[in-house]
Order: sequence, then structure tokens, then C-alpha cells
Amino acid sequence: MLEKKKMQPDYLFEVSWEVCNKVGGIHTVIATKAPYLSGIKEGNHIYIGPDVWRETALNPEFLEDPNLFRSWKVKAAEEGIRVRTGRWNITGNPVAILADFSPYITRKDEILTNFWKKFGLDSLTGHWDYIESALFGYAAGRAIESFVRYNLSPSHKIAAHFHEWMTGAGLLHIKECKLPVATIFTTHATTVGRSIAGNNLPLYDSTKWSHPDKTAGDLNVTAKHSLEKTASREAHIFTTVSDITAKECKHFLARDPDIVTPNGFDPGIAPDGEDLLRLRKESRLLLAKVAGAMTGRTISDDAMFVGTSGRYEFRNKGLDLFLDTMSLLRERNLEKEVLAFIFVPAGNNGPNRELITKMERGGDYKTNMTHILSEPEWDPVVNKVRELKLFNSPEERVTVLFIPTYLNGSDGVFNKKYYDLLSALDLTLFPSYYEPWGYTPLESLAYSVPTITTNLAGFGLWIKDHMKGGHPGVEVVERGDGNYYETSVKMANLISEMTADSPEERERRREGAKRASETALWKNLIDKYNKAYSMALDNISENNTGFVQTQDERDKLSFKVNVANSPNWSSIIINKQLPERIKALDVISKNLWWCWNEEAIELFKMVDLELWRTSHGNPIMMLDSVTLSKARELETDSKFLRKLDSVYAQFNEYMAAKPDEKEATISYFSMEYGLDQSLKIYSGGLGILAGDYLKESSDKLVPITGVGLLYRYGYFTQKLSSLGDQVAEYEAQDFTKLPVSQVRDKDGNWLIVSVAMPGRVLKARLWRADVGRTHLYLLDTDFEDNTPEDRTITHHLYGGDLENRLKQEMLLGIGGIRALRMLGIETDVYHCNEGHAAFTGLERLREYINDKNLSYGEALEVVRASSLFTTHTPVPAGHDAFPEDLLRGYMSHYPSRLKISWEMMMSLGKIDPANHGEKFSMSNLACNLSQEVNGVSWLHGKVSRDILAPLWPGYLPEELHVGHVTNGVHYPTWTSSEWKQIHSEVFGDDFKSHNYNKSCFEGIYSVDDQRIWSLRNKLRTRLIEKIKDTLSNPASTAHYTPQQIVQIKESLRDDILTIGFARRFATYKRAHLLFTDITRLEKIVNNPKQPIQFIFAGKAHPADKAGQDLIRHIVEISLMPQFIGKIIFVPGYDMTIAKRLVQGVDIWMNTPTRPLEASGTSGEKAVMNGVMHFSVLDGWWVEGYKEGAGWALPMEKTYENQNYQDELDAATIYNMLENEIAPIFYDTDKESGVPRYWVNIIKNTIAKVAGNFTTNRMITDYVEQYYKPLARRHKRVVARDYEFAREMAFWKRRMRTEWPHIEVKSIIKPDNTRVNLSIGNEYHAEVILSLGSLSPDEVGVEFVLATFDQTQKRMVIAERHEFSPEKVEGGDVRYICNMLPEKAGAYSVAVRMFAKHKELPHRQDFDLVRWL
Repeated sequence: MLEKKKMQPDYLFEVSWEVCNKVGGIHTVIATKAPYLSGIKEGNHIYIGPDVWRETALNPEFLEDPNLFRSWKVKAAEEGIRVRTGRWNITGNPVAILADFSPYITRKDEILTNFWKKFGLDSLTGHWDYIESALFGYAAGRAIESFVRYNLSPSHKIAAHFHEWMTGAGLLHIKECKLPVATIFTTHATTVGRSIAGNNLPLYDSTKWSHPDKTAGDLNVTAKHSLEKTASREAHIFTTVSDITAKECKHFLARDPDIVTPNGFDPGIAPDGEDLLRLRKESRLLLAKVAGAMTGRTISDDAMFVGTSGRYEFRNKGLDLFLDTMSLLRERNLEKEVLAFIFVPAGNNGPNRELITKMERGGDYKTNMTHILSEPEWDPVVNKVRELKLFNSPEERVTVLFIPTYLNGSDGVFNKKYYDLLSALDLTLFPSYYEPWGYTPLESLAYSVPTITTNLAGFGLWIKDHMKGGHPGVEVVERGDGNYYETSVKMANLISEMTADSPEERERRREGAKRASETALWKNLIDKYNKAYSMALDNISENNTGFVQTQDERDKLSFKVNVANSPNWSSIIINKQLPERIKALDVISKNLWWCWNEEAIELFKMVDLELWRTSHGNPIMMLDSVTLSKARELETDSKFLRKLDSVYAQFNEYMAAKPDEKEATISYFSMEYGLDQSLKIYSGGLGILAGDYLKESSDKLVPITGVGLLYRYGYFTQKLSSLGDQVAEYEAQDFTKLPVSQVRDKDGNWLIVSVAMPGRVLKARLWRADVGRTHLYLLDTDFEDNTPEDRTITHHLYGGDLENRLKQEMLLGIGGIRALRMLGIETDVYHCNEGHAAFTGLERLREYINDKNLSYGEALEVVRASSLFTTHTPVPAGHDAFPEDLLRGYMSHYPSRLKISWEMMMSLGKIDPANHGEKFSMSNLACNLSQEVNGVSWLHGKVSRDILAPLWPGYLPEELHVGHVTNGVHYPTWTSSEWKQIHSEVFGDDFKSHNYNKSCFEGIYSVDDQRIWSLRNKLRTRLIEKIKDTLSNPASTAHYTPQQIVQIKESLRDDILTIGFARRFATYKRAHLLFTDITRLEKIVNNPKQPIQFIFAGKAHPADKAGQDLIRHIVEISLMPQFIGKIIFVPGYDMTIAKRLVQGVDIWMNTPTRPLEASGTSGEKAVMNGVMHFSVLDGWWVEGYKEGAGWALPMEKTYENQNYQDELDAATIYNMLENEIAPIFYDTDKESGVPRYWVNIIKNTIAKVAGNFTTNRMITDYVEQYYKPLARRHKRVVARDYEFAREMAFWKRRMRTEWPHIEVKSIIKPDNTRVNLSIGNEYHAEVILSLGSLSPDEVGVEFVLATFDQTQKRMVIAERHEFSPEKVEGGDVRYICNMLPEKAGAYSVAVRMFAKHKELPHRQDFDLVRWL
């Protein structure tokens, strides 16, 4: 009977986690097999792997080709399938598709539930290593489905080969789709078998594992086992790699493999002849050199080099047996010295620097490890070496050396690849307990290096079966569950014998090794795979009576003739060319210094006042509109030129001053900056504060570098509908019209920052805004290098969904740090202005760990010592937080870069990393990565301690090291030019230098009352004119009819008491409070003798419906006949309107719900202009309020019910307006018309309040409280190759290890039942601790007295008394505390111990605390 002809697939998809992603041996299998497959056209064998390369460097194994399958990728993207196409950078460069599975993370429950319903796949207990792999398989399956439907025809024979359980979900998806695709599933090692062996259990005692599903549950691998079992059942053909695993599959998966497909190899991996000899000689010299440096002795020329390698599976790979064999070998009378090398990658912190120093300069240093292990105390090789006392003594003939690193050519010691060093060995040992196939012995043989392996390795059995005539060069030792010692003796005997080999015998073994390797060449094994594919195609053909005819996706396409295509527009820019004489205008316009310099603003107005207004005060836009004739006119205008020369001279003098090089340098990160109306990268208070701060840093010569994002649309422009609803309009910014410049390298290339995103790399262009002497670098993604989705990342400030917010914060934090590095900027301090930028800390950790080879703990010391986090948020809900699933999709690669687990990284942002439902808080991340944390007012500091208290559960909130620096405002920006003139006359010369004493503000008392009152009237008039002008624009005033506008203009007055309320509208701001009693409010505003008018302005976040409702409510009130022109809402709130308001109103009103105003700076801007503040005692006003310098609502809360409290506060406001404020304002001097007492309050406001709330004071506080101390500590931490950081990290690690073992022997504390406690008497407390190896000064003990605070509903500390260690007896330490209570009363008492070190910056720097 004729043998059935084998079928060959026309298209073959091969799916593996190791495509373009080297992890283990499977990578070698699939990478070397492709050239040997026959019958498949080039380009039709398509590999699919995971898109997990998440760093800015290119994946060295993937050569992306965006044009490959271009039209299909468009279709796939429409279907939600995210892939990249290109070539695998291996021999033959086969086609590769990388599938991004991260978009499916948030849908994981839906996807896995469907597999349960359709196939009974049990994913319930799957951890993230399972979920990610399953989702990759699903992504690969969807990619295959889409590709087949779009590109292939029903006549094509298609096969899909899935390797290992990680890809099984893809096979199930193909099955569910009922596509005519033949599926092959290969398991290289069963999940249960590997787990049994990995848990040190006897795998080969089959009687113990008679219930595989139960065993999987016991070993916590149910989900992986279920996926493997289900995929093997559903596949058309099921294969495995050796007879050993075939037995496992039958037992554990309940299915016999249809065929065994052994792993072959490509002979091209090893050189031949002279090339191999030369490589061996070079590598042997190198190994001997390193070994000599490690041991401190010369290595003999005839020493025997023995090695083992592979994945770090201590028992499975037989590393335990290897070491025991070396231990036995020491006792033999060996013919020559044996050097045993363990080439096994382990977690390390880079090369051993002392070893490198010795190799370069000599010395006495000795070691048995080439690299510094991250956690040597837990390392099994280290512990086994210690147990066996393999200390490499000079008199011993066996030396064991551990090389715990990937030998990739750049390890820092050898700088050679593994194969290079393999060639230098005389023998390899691979005594595996569990080895389904075994590539490492095969590689050894290919390099003509004899090997010893066991019968428990698939390759060992293969050799026994296929070299019946003997196999010199390969020794296969019998190993089982009960002969461990015998196996080690057998191997020791073999090695001992080989040390006595003659040169001829050694060569015979090498030749035998090479010959043995040839039995497993791909050319001899590939037919097994061809047969598997044929069987699968036969299977699908037979089951469906031929290949299924599915509807061709392209049949659904419709076609029409395009009679005309669209114009192919391209952009050109015609640059302005100012005459040489007035080019200084261009220079000044590009530095934001002009926006707080009155003379510069006047200069630009002189160019063309109408143009200045139509360009909204943007000098760059204005100058672009200046005609050539106008420019020529200006260059002959002597008055204009004098002004220009004067301003340009001021500018150059200002810019010439440089910061002191000894000052601490700071990088400042903020999501928004409010610098000027012409640069719309701000929304509200946070941005305005950051902008003011940069301006002040320029004025005071504080060396700060700002980092932020450049938004295409920025924040919205506000308009109101006819019903008073807020309408958000987004206007695109033309970057060529902004005060920003492109940042280019020395070759003129635009600097581009890269940040890894799922399945792609995000690119961001770098721009620079010059804020006087301070540089602000801005990142922008809206350009063609990015996907349409990624271009929108920097479209809107706080725009888009939560996912877009995450991308923005990754760009700011990670991209911001990378931008600084590209610019060569390294600073002493990194300041995060809010939690948005907290990823800066993660990226800096990565830098120190990857680039400086620090351990995670060491890097943490460095990062914390140089980081400051400022929180502006007064409520827990206001802190940014992201679901773990979302974060995993974008940052799953980061833990491996930091050499920590995912759970460890989650602990930086979560209180309980095991709680999947808890979100990852950016504020928690910032706190955990910053030594210093501060709020933005005294009260907010207190509130922040309460909010952040869960981060330090061993302490009560009042103990926390969370300070405050109260916000301030930039005096030159917000103070009117008229006030500046007066201040310059009376504040003294030092005031102009920005280095002044705040008492200089008291100079205001010398100014004539009449002058001050005249100025207040002038500024009020200017405000009213601005409002009337704004209301004249129909586009801005749809909420008022033309008739109402006329009425408003007629009713608005510039001679009556004017109160302003302008800010972001949120419910806690209580803008509605004034309208609690409409009848009473009517009497107040329409009082014929003492009228009051109220001006409202502000925006609500587009997503804040309640805030928008407040605006509509105010508009509705303002339309009531009794209030028209007395209460108005001014639309289009921006910096220009804000300046007019804070300068022009008489009183600035603020009514937040206490304590929800973190600081509030609008009132601070007002007091700079002599505008009194009338507010709840919240935020800055708690510190700012001075009697006779404004008004305050009582601090105490009367009612728990907020509605009742609102009513009371409203009544208080009405009373104060009627009975205090209005009477003072209208109490004028009969002769002069000046309200003397009112003017006195104005003077008090400036003298007693204003000077305390400038950014001048604020930045001084930051410098003294935080920047200088952090810079000093940072300098110390990095000195002498991070010596201090290493010491502190080691101490903390040791303390964490020892802490659980501290035993409390006894506690004696004051007790009323035994002693009558009274004030004035001393009382004794005593604690005895068994500290083990810790010293008494490393553990502090503290006695705490606390009382219950009814307001805060918690315990509050009254007193603390620290114990002193008095006596040491053995390992026990007696701590004594003699205390003298300060106050009588009922107290709760407790004792706690805490980790103690004199070099800790504060107690919360290390969180080890235990209440006893």
C-alpha cells in the first residue's frame, strides 16, 4: 500500500512567548527550525510573539517594517487588534508579528469567562503570570483570525502551531471561530510535572500523582494546567519534545501525543577547525585570568575547566547535585586542579567592582562570585556552597566559582558571550532532575565539549537510543528519586577519571562530543514537524470533507471610481524679518520676562495698540502681523527707539545675572504652568502657582529647571449658552505663535524623547519656554511619528479618560526625566508639584539600578534623599489613582527593570498590594519615593497628615514628617503698575533686588490716604470698564439678551462697594452661599445709602456637572430684575480677567467648606493690591488673617449637618456686610471724601498680610526647609560610589530580616491598680527585649500617652517618652523609662518599638514599628 502523500501548509503561523523575546530554550528551538521546513514559501511562515519589549531601546530581535501587511493592519486596528509587523532578526529573517495584549487586560474577566463557558477552561485561580500569557494567546488568536479573513482565500491550506500553555488561548479562539485552520499544540514540559519537580517533590513516583487535577490545585497551578489540558484536547494534533514528556502528557493531561517532535539545533552555532581552536585558546586565557583574580593564585595551564549553565532552577537543573559532586571530588586524589564554573544568571547589581579593580591594579581581594547578588542571603547556590564549605582554600584541588549573570558580551567582567566561554571548558555537567529535552548539553557537544547528563533529560535518552554503538564524549548517568548520593558519587568518579586522561583520550572525547551533537541536527529531525503539520491538515480536511469555503472578507468591499482626489496641501512658513534696528523686539518677545515687566508691556503696546489688543497681548503673534511699512516706520520713531533701547538694556542686565554655582539645583515637575495668557498650558490655581514659582526662581536666581507638557488645545475657553450653561470651546494653539522654541542637538536635530507604550514607542518633541533666566522644557506628542491615538495625549490638559491621564503622567514623569538626561541635566533635588509627576521617582530608580548597578534598596535611598513631593489636594478623592489592571497594561515591564516583583512595585502606590480592588495612588507613590512631603498651607499640612496617615500605620497623623510651605503669588505679575510705583517709593532699595525683609511692606503707612483712595477708585473704574467691554462682545454674552446688557451697563457703577468671587467652580467652594436668603440679599445690594455689587467669574471642569450647575444658578440669579447689574457673571475667565478682578474689586470673598481649601492664592493676589479678604478661615487665610486687615468667618464649626452650617455662615456673611463692612466703606471724611478707616484697613492689608504671601517668601521657605537639606543629603548619599546609600540600604534590609524575630520578654508600665498615679511624681516603665544579633541602639522603645479627640474621632498623642537601654544580658536588653507626666487627666498608654539609626532623616523614613 502506498504511503499517503504528506500535505504541506501554504501558510504556517507559529505562536510562542519566545518569538523575538528570548527567555529559554524554546527560543532556540523555533529560531533555528525555520530554514529546514520545506514546502512553505518565503514570507508564508509567520511567527507571532508578544509585544513586551517596553523600553526606549529597540528590540534587537525585531526589525520593524511598518509597510508589511499595511492594509491588513489598518483593518486589524479597526477591529481593536494592535500589532506590529516586521522581521525576526535571526537567520533567514522570517516574518514576525508582535501582538499587543495589553488592551485586553481590562476585559480579562469577560474573555476568560467566555472560555469557561465554551471549553470549560478554569481560569479562576490564575495569577497574573497566567492572565498575561492567556491574554497574549488570545491576542495572537485574534490576529490570526483577522489575517486569515482579510488576506487569505478559502483554498489556502493553513496551519497554526502553538507552543506551550501560554499560547493555548489562541488555539481555543481559532477553534471558537470555526476557521479552516489546522491547529498543532506542543508542550515542551507539562505544568504539573515542572511544578512537582520545582517544589522538591518526587516526580517519578507515579503512585503519588494519580489525580493530576487535584495535584495542580495543591501546587496552585490549576489555571495553567487547565489551559494546557484544554488546548491539548482541542488541538487537531498534539505533540511534545521527548519520550519523557510524552509519558508526562499521558499521565497529567490524559492525552497521548500524536507524535514526538524532538528539538534539533543548527550546526552553525559553533565554529569549526582553527576558528574553534583559536576561540578556545582566547577564552581559556580569559577564564584563567578571572579565576586567578578571584582566588588570588595562578591557575595552572593544565587545570581542568568544568562548567554548568542554564536557567536558575536549583533542583530541576541539578545545581545541588553539581555542588555535591564538587564537594565529593575534593576528597579524591586528583591528577590535576579542577575549576568548576557555574554560569547561571541570577538577580544581581552588576559586576563586582572590587574584583574589577583587582584585575586592573592588583591587590589581595578574593571572592567566589563575579557579580554582586541582589539578595545573597536567599541565594541557594551561595547557601549550598556555605553548607558544603566550598571556600576555595589554596590547598584544595577543587575551586567553585559562581558567575551569576547573563553572558551577553557586556556583563562587565568577561564581556564575552556564553558560547565563547563554553568553548574554553573541558567538561560540562548537566545532572538535571527535570529536563524535558535539554539544549544546554547539546550546545556543549556542538562546541566539542564533552558532557555528563542524566537519563532524566530528554536529550540523555535520545543519545542512548540513537548511539547504540557507544557515545564517547557523552556520559548518561542513571538518576531517579532515590539515588541522589549514588549519582553524585558516579559523577565524581567520572570526573576524577577524566583528570587522568591523556591528550589523545581528551581529543577522542571531544571528537565524540561533536559526533553526538550531529544526531540531533535539524536536518535529521525536521521531518517529524513536517509530519505533524501534514497530520493536522489531514485531520481538518477529513473532518470537513475538504477545506471549508468561508466568505471572503474582500467580497464585502464596495468600489467606486474617484473622479477627483483631494488637494495635496503642504505647509510653508514665511518668517517675519524685522529691520536690524528693532530686532530686539523679537528677542524680548520670546522670553516671558516681558509679561511681568511693565515697561516691556508698554513697549509692545507702542508698536501698535490695536494689533496688541487683537492678538490678545501675545507679542509674537502681534509682531508676525506687523507690516513691512509699519516696521520701517518704527525704526525711525525716536521715541519708540529710546523705549526699545531702555527695555532691551534692562532685559540684558537682568539676563546677565547668574545663580551661585554652589546653590542646590532643582528639577521642578508640574502638569500645568500659568505663565501668561498667550501660553495656554494651565487650568487654574495649580498652574498659576507653578508659573509664579518659575518667575520667582528667575527673579531670585534660584537654579530651577521646569518640566511640563505642551498642550495643543490647552484648557478650554469658556462661553455660556443662552440658558447660562457653560460651553467649553477648545482652540488649537499655533506653536509658532507661542513663546517656545524647538530644542535641537548640536547637529540641528530636534530632540525626541521616547517612552514605551503597549505595542509601540511614544515619541515626544522637546520645546523650551524661557521664563526670564529659568528654562521650562515642554513635551509634545502631536506630530506624525506617533499614532493618531498617541498624538492626542498632549491635546488637552486633564483631557480624555483615565487611560489618557495615565499616559500624560507617564510622559511627564518618565519622559520628563529622560528629557533632562538628553539635555545633560542632573540636579540635586527633584520636586514633584502634585502627584501627577510621581513616575519621575520610578524612572530615576530605573536609572540607578540599570545604569549604576545599584540594588533596589540602594537606589531607593538615593532617589528618596533627593526628592520632594508637594501635595495640593485637601480630600482623599482628589488624589490621582489608577486601577491595577490599567496600570499593568502600561507598566508591566517596569518591575523587571527595577529587579523587584510586581507586588513590590504596587506597594509603592497601594496600602495593600494584595488587594486587587485598591487603586494605585500617585500621591502614595510620590510619598514613598520622597524623603520630604509638604502641604501648601499650615492647615493643609495638618489635613495632609490625616490623608496620608495610612502610609505609616505605626504612627499617629500628628507625628508624621509632612510639613508645609504656604503658597504665595508672584508680586510683579499680579500687582498693578500703579501700586508697584507706590511700593517702589516706600519699600526701600532692597525690595527691588528681590532679597528683602518682609517688614519693608510697612512702608505703606507713610503713603497719603488720599493717594491710596484715588488709586483704589481708579482700579475699580478700570475693572468696570473692562467688564462693560467684555459684555459688549455678543460672542461672549449669549447668557444675556441685548436689553439685559444695556441694563447691566447702566446699573454697574464704579463708585460703590464691589465684591469679587472668581475661581474654579466646585461644590466645596460654596459659591451658592450668598444666595441662601434672596430677600435679604436684595436689601443688601439695593441699599440706597450703602449699595454693594457682586462680580462672579470662573470655570467648572467640563466633567463637573455640579460645578456647572452653580454657574447656571448664578446666571439665573443675575437675571432677576432686582439683581440685574448688581450681581453679574463675567464669562471667559482667564488670566487677563483675573488680573483686573484682583486689582479692581474692593473685597475678595471666599466661602469654601473648611478644611477643603488647600491654600487658595486668588485672595493673596488681591491683597497685593490692597484688596481686603473676606473668607472662611481656611487655606492661607488661617495664617493670613489679622484683625483690622480683612474679615473672617469663625473657624469653629457649629453644626454637623452641612446644610445647617451653610445657613449659619450665610447669615454671618449678611450680618458682616450690613453691619461691619459696608458702613466702614461708606464712612467717608466730609472734607476729603476719603473713608479713613477703610484706607487704614487697606494699609494694614498690605503691611501685615501681603508680605507674607509672595512667592519670594515661598521660594525662600522651600530653599531653606527642603532644597538645601536635601541637596546636602543627596551629595552625601552619592559620594564615594554611593557608599552611604549602600550602608543604609544594607542596614534596612538587615533590620527587616531580624525584626520579626525580636522577642518581647516582659513589659512593666504604670498601672493605677498598683500605684496611685499623680502629677509631679516620677514613674517607671521597663521593657525587656531579646534582640538577637541587633544592638540596643538599633531598636528604640517609646512610651506613648494619648487622649481621645471627640472632634477627630481618634486617639491623639499627648506625650511621648523614650526608653534608654540600661543592661544587656546575653541577647536580652532591658530598656528603662522614668517619666514625669506634665498634665493630669485620663490617658490611654501604650508602648512601641521602632527601628532606630542616627542617620535616618526622620522616623517615617523607615517604617518598622511594632506596638508591644
